[in-house]
Amino acid sequence: MHNRPLADLVHHRDPVTLPPDATVQQACEKMREKRVGCVVVVAEDNRLLGIFTGRDAVCRIGAECRDPRATTLREAMTHRPVSLPPGAGALDALRLMQDGGFRHVPLVREGRVVGVVSRGDFRAIEHARLNEETSLWERI
Repeated sequence: MHNRPLADLVHHRDPVTLPPDATVQQACEKMREKRVGCVVVVAEDNRLLGIFTGRDAVCRIGAECRDPRATTLREAMTHRPVSLPPGAGALDALRLMQDGGFRHVPLVREGRVVGVVSRGDFRAIEHARLNEETSLWERI
């Protein structure tokens, strides 16, 4: 099976980005509006600072009873998330997500965000290939 580049998965997609001083409320509204599972937190020059996901909203805001209108992304985001270059392979990204226990990976070129890939972006055949590889390693 071909390990297609991640850039093929995010063709013509602009990642949802916000600055670190945006509120969790703003991030959640943007995620709902755009129907995405994460917001990439960037500096003014589009450099990756962090990522804020639905899981962060539940675990860091909801579970701690924090006010989403008064909490900034700087306080609630995952700092320095794992990222990949857009030329990385799809299976590499799936392995990374599986091993790390997360569902979104920012794509970064020369320090700047150029996209985001999520588990849902992959074809069933790529998921099947990863499961096949994982099963093989578990038997060794």
